[in-house]
Amino acid sequence: MQNRTARSQRPIRVLHVAAEIFPFVKTGGLADVVGSLPRALARSGCDLRLLLPGFAPILDALKNPRKIGEFGPLFGAGQIRLLQGTLDDSAIKVIVIDSPWLYRRSGGPYLDEQGHEWPDNLQRFALLGWVAAHLASGEFTPNWLADVIHAHDWHAALACCYLKAHPTIRARSVLTVHNLAYQGVFPVQDFSQLGLPRHYAEPFGELEFHGELSFMKGGLMSATHITTVSPSYAREITTPKFGCRMEGVLAQRADAMSGILNGIDTEVWNPSTDREIAARFSTDDLSGKRECKLALQSEFGLTPKADAPLIGVVSRLSAQKGLDLLRDALAQIVQSGMQLVLLGSGEPDIQADFRAAAAAHPKQIGVQIGYDEKLAHRIIAGADLIAVPSRFEPCGLTQLYGMRYGTLPLVRRVGGLADTVDAETGFSFIEPQTSLANTLQTALETYRNAPARWQAMMQAAMRRDFGWDTAARQYMALYSRLCERAAAP
Repeated sequence: MQNRTARSQRPIRVLHVAAEIFPFVKTGGLADVVGSLPRALARSGCDLRLLLPGFAPILDALKNPRKIGEFGPLFGAGQIRLLQGTLDDSAIKVIVIDSPWLYRRSGGPYLDEQGHEWPDNLQRFALLGWVAAHLASGEFTPNWLADVIHAHDWHAALACCYLKAHPTIRARSVLTVHNLAYQGVFPVQDFSQLGLPRHYAEPFGELEFHGELSFMKGGLMSATHITTVSPSYAREITTPKFGCRMEGVLAQRADAMSGILNGIDTEVWNPSTDREIAARFSTDDLSGKRECKLALQSEFGLTPKADAPLIGVVSRLSAQKGLDLLRDALAQIVQSGMQLVLLGSGEPDIQADFRAAAAAHPKQIGVQIGYDEKLAHRIIAGADLIAVPSRFEPCGLTQLYGMRYGTLPLVRRVGGLADTVDAETGFSFIEPQTSLANTLQTALETYRNAPARWQAMMQAAMRRDFGWDTAARQYMALYSRLCERAAAP
């Protein structure tokens, strides 16, 4: 009873653990979530800390850093410091693992400059989980003990394992699965480096997965509760079609799993205040969107036609994202008089095909390989449609950005796309190729023959509220339930 009473007299203490955060380190939507959700939780009264690896852009941006711990050697690093500071004006305390040996290097957070996984990724992200568990215990912050560790994806999943393996730490753990396809798989021979009980690597143990180690499986088996980034994705990943060989593991944890839909930062993505776009606009005054479209057509060298439906794509160029399906529909797009602008990178053959299409039809198709956050804003503001034809999609943020700007989503009805796009706000299909072709035709006919209907859909999409406060309330309710169970006699 004393624990429960003490807990009720102060805010819930939550340690978020992740490998990415917008705008400093980003490979996908995970960074956007970590950049926004903690701020929404803080507004809801959560006493929050955020733990991040010391990648150069994060360390360089850390304000007023203060050393709160120093240790080593560990996981191949001779000396490791923990620095606490802030990354922006939100005053959220950020703890960064300063380990140059493991984190300060060129290339990406997970891959080197040639696109290969860093050979020491096991050590790099084991350290992230190890530090999280020790922070939760108050070892480095004796005046702040976490009630909940909230780990994001496989990179942070070992935090749940270290927490479960410790005999006395009372903190609960939440693992959020942003994309089950990425599982952090390593040779079982490396298990001895982790410092976990031996049974974790034995057949059917928490980490053992088809003769290898999987950080994702370890998190799924060890977390107190599992969340996914949309309700539909939570259901889908329990089936062989979407389970990425983890459906059996998830079936064991079905009673401890739920889906909470991601939100978006409605201050960063706001057409009435966005400084990156050619003209600002709102639900009540859409005239600026026409200027954004003309500016986008000019930027990509397309024919400046107001009556040509313009499709935008901001995506990884991969089969998972359905970009091969869109590639195969390029002839239909060109023949129908539609236009397309694409920003992204990924599988070399898909990249090459889109580049070839742009070279063959420069007045209708524009392509930029790579990623540019400011250009992403201009595409989403200037396009008429935003295409997200994913084969699977845990949540998807691009369609939410599109709706915010009156750019109607054209999506496959899976995961979070099914949870966010309906007939009043966009166009969707189920079967990959035939239905995509039919849906493109439906969108074209609506644009050209039913302008009033199109405008009504734009305004309905712009009025949908996908801010983070709704998700924050759901997470706060989850944290409260977990803490109540931990305090129960």
